[in-house]
Amino acid sequence: METTDNGKLVAIISYFSLIGWIIALILNNGNKTALGSFHIRQALGIMCVGVLLTMLASFVSIPLLSWIVWAGVVVLWILGIISAIQAEMKPVPVLGEQFQEWFKGL
Repeated sequence: METTDNGKLVAIISYFSLIGWIIALILNNGNKTALGSFHIRQALGIMCVGVLLTMLASFVSIPLLSWIVWAGVVVLWILGIISAIQAEMKPVPVLGEQFQEWFKGL
């Protein structure tokens, strides 16, 4: 498999749950690509934001807020996976650039 194909595969796998993210991280560590690393950081950021906002929304206990948070995280996930499928390094809106900075060690 070529490096670009491996990077695209890693990028796509990274968005499929925590297990997919771990598999992508392991694959990327074996043959590091810029595309794979970029999407690993984006996927981790989306997961972290999702967990934090879900915890916050459940603490506030407003059902509509929980639904809005969930919908927002799903939109970020969809945008991220579309970017991975197209083999683009396009950050997700709002925090995508920060994810690259915060998780630059990956």
